[in-house]
Amino acid sequence: MMHFIIQRPGQRLRLSGLLLCGFLTLLTHQLAAQIRANREDSLYIRENYTKLERMIPMRDGIKLFTSIYVPKNTSEKYPILLDRTPYSVAPYGEDKYKTSLGPSMLFARDGYIIVYQDVRGKYMSEGNFVAVQPFIPNKKKKTDVDESSDTNDTIEWLLKNIPNNNGRVGSWGISAPGFYTTMTAIDAHPALKIASPQAPVTDWFMGDDRHHNGAFFLMGTFAFLSSYGAPRPEPTPKGSPSFSAYGTPSGYEFYKNLGPIRNVNDNIFKGQNAIWNQMMDHPNYDEFWQARTPVPHLKNIRPAVLTVGGWFDQEDLYGPLKTYAGIERNNPKSPNLLVMGPWIHGGWSRGPGESLGNIRFDSPTGPFYRETIEFPLFGHYLKDKPDPQLPKAYIFETGSNQWKKYDSWPPKAAQEKKLYFQPNGKLSFDAPKTGSASYDEYVSDPNKPVPYTNEIRTIRGADFMYEDQRFTATRPDVLVYESDTLTEDVTISGNVMADLFVSTTGTDADFIVKLIDVYPNNAPNNSPIPGTKMGGFQLLIRGEVMRAKFRNSFAKPEAMKPGEVSEVKFDMQDAAHTFRKGHKIMVQVQSSWFPLVDRNPQKFVDIYHATEADFQKATHRVYFSPKQPSSVSVRVMP
Repeated sequence: MMHFIIQRPGQRLRLSGLLLCGFLTLLTHQLAAQIRANREDSLYIRENYTKLERMIPMRDGIKLFTSIYVPKNTSEKYPILLDRTPYSVAPYGEDKYKTSLGPSMLFARDGYIIVYQDVRGKYMSEGNFVAVQPFIPNKKKKTDVDESSDTNDTIEWLLKNIPNNNGRVGSWGISAPGFYTTMTAIDAHPALKIASPQAPVTDWFMGDDRHHNGAFFLMGTFAFLSSYGAPRPEPTPKGSPSFSAYGTPSGYEFYKNLGPIRNVNDNIFKGQNAIWNQMMDHPNYDEFWQARTPVPHLKNIRPAVLTVGGWFDQEDLYGPLKTYAGIERNNPKSPNLLVMGPWIHGGWSRGPGESLGNIRFDSPTGPFYRETIEFPLFGHYLKDKPDPQLPKAYIFETGSNQWKKYDSWPPKAAQEKKLYFQPNGKLSFDAPKTGSASYDEYVSDPNKPVPYTNEIRTIRGADFMYEDQRFTATRPDVLVYESDTLTEDVTISGNVMADLFVSTTGTDADFIVKLIDVYPNNAPNNSPIPGTKMGGFQLLIRGEVMRAKFRNSFAKPEAMKPGEVSEVKFDMQDAAHTFRKGHKIMVQVQSSWFPLVDRNPQKFVDIYHATEADFQKATHRVYFSPKQPSSVSVRVMP
């Protein structure tokens, strides 16, 4: 029988001719159905909406370019939906229409005034762009402007100038537009009744996009800022092109050859990328970064808030969790709801959401969210439709593949337990006992960093969030700890924390900890990708990095003392997952994750200005004695 090789992200498939035929037929049918749906949506919008383009004045005289889609049926009044974006409201021109409107086409078909706005300093709007612009609590003059004031001025203009509005406004946005949505809820306009920050950028130093726990996310940041941070001297409908001169299909090779981060400016940006320069000028969590998170300002929130995130979000998992928690800490009078599903960045807004890579979720999670949660909740607050009676937290639990309803997040019933590292690569909920072996060690070489993915790619992608982790488990610079085979299900719901006791021969180090679900060798081959063997699959549940010099303070880094044991404790973000009976729980520890994260020289320096001579090998030890019990803590459901 003839066989064929197909290269897919994270997979190299060997398929028989029959399997290949069926696989391609399925893909063809799915693509054709999507094309038909897009055509129908596009036609509906043109037949039922009139597009307006306006320059809306702000209090300081700057005007913001705004696209407004108004229902042609004037027999009723409609609420306004607002999406403020730095990514363009394109297409430009009142005769050129978007092919989809609103959070989903459910809104367009139900009748809403749907508004998109280029934020200050982006695309066709006037002014100067400030990334994650700080909120100004006490505005004293007209030039004291921020995203909250620009939103309020926009809403006020829309209410006065767009006919047939019902006086109510809802806001939504994904990623950076999610940040702008969060800002709509701070010091909100009285007409704003509901805001839905989705995967909102919330803190570019602590956990979203650009840094995680102070470690620089090189691959995504370089590619993104090559366009996003490029100069824009005057309003334009065209964005700056992203960097493309990689000269190799391998991002690992490109960034390795690039050398220290300082070479980005020396060789590529030439000092002309303002946002990149800000990154390089602020290597610590100083006032610059602290002012840019909205979390301290999530007080007295008046509109209802629906915060949405994905467990496999490659960019902004931190944001939705911290936004929800920040509002909740201040006991809001209006509903504060959280939805977390099995999605990559923005995955809830498109597609069926039935699987990612090799992992099935056993139901169309995307339509469930759009039809059962988002659409009826907006309708309730903006059109007086029935209250969908949503729980405080609507959480998809991977592993068991079930939606769970909780009256708090994390669930009150979840109890903290620690997965302790043990001798001989063991992992257990039992604390370590006195024994001869009290540590494992490995040599970390910046010239041979551990790759973040088994794929060959120059753009980061999302597959590493659910990729089989066996490609790193056999490396000598990766420590592996594995539980016995589980005799019953173990369900975790809530925050995951790493608590390492470590030493190094250097003066700085990165520590990456991965929490992994190990499938049994006889696991059914139920991958959506034909031909995949799931026996022994290592599914990444949560992975996170910590730059050890920030172990005591993100604002004031401290060198590690060679040979001295230090505790390095850090947030790995939340998870909701069931490790099934017959599976194993694994933890991997390593000191590079390249080029997702920049290389640590393993020397206490300003890494953004380090030279090649600063990079050195170092031997790291991870301890697991009764006095130095390295562990990963999870919240376990009864």
